[in-house]
Amino acid sequence: MAVIYARQSVFKYKTIKSPLHKLPAILKFFLLLPLSILCMSLTSNQLATGIAAAIITAFLCRFTIKEQLTDLKPALLYAALMYALSVFSNTFELFSNSQLHITSSLLLTTYYLLPAICYLLTPQAEFLRIALRLVLIIQISALLFRSTSSMEIREGLCSIEFFARKRLRFLFGKRISLQCRFAQGLSLFLSFIPEIFAAWSLINMAWKARGGKNNFSKITTTVFVLISLSFEKAAAKQKALFARGG
Repeated sequence: MAVIYARQSVFKYKTIKSPLHKLPAILKFFLLLPLSILCMSLTSNQLATGIAAAIITAFLCRFTIKEQLTDLKPALLYAALMYALSVFSNTFELFSNSQLHITSSLLLTTYYLLPAICYLLTPQAEFLRIALRLVLIIQISALLFRSTSSMEIREGLCSIEFFARKRLRFLFGKRISLQCRFAQGLSLFLSFIPEIFAAWSLINMAWKARGGKNNFSKITTTVFVLISLSFEKAAAKQKALFARGG
């Protein structure tokens, strides 16, 4: 008997009725997008508080732990890279001291070995802040995409652009068109992001089902498949838009 596993993909819209789902898309844009910009200027403690608040909000919206961890997958590789750079920077600072021979001799003793290892493995404040900033931005993006359908995103962006164009037309006359082409293109781009992650989830499952391992061969094989599949999806969307006169 075939067993069907529920696929979890990053930023996948969840059809439930949560407090965040009930908010209009325009209001969510004005609430969540400025928060993403604000994250760039927050301290590490403030970012940690924001991450905790985002987790609580996700639970209130009935997003499971698995869904929240799935959304954070794009940040894992970047966080690992940041940590590796932090360890490299600590190592460089420790051994680039002018008293290198003294430092090296101290490292040979048990008394100084453990503090030196702790110093090397402790992430620097700036690298830690960058990683926390990325986690919070991804959490905010997940709250937006998981609570807003592609149609709601398009309608919300078109409403904002139509309002702006209408005001500009009042000032500059009929030279300003009322067609919301920018909003349509932006909404198409935003709705395409979850689809790319969903396609990668399918490719990853197919790779594992065939006994593939997480190595360099996986990257060289699956990335080209992802690119090809993404181009096919983009071409299909373009045909659908032309068919609807978009």
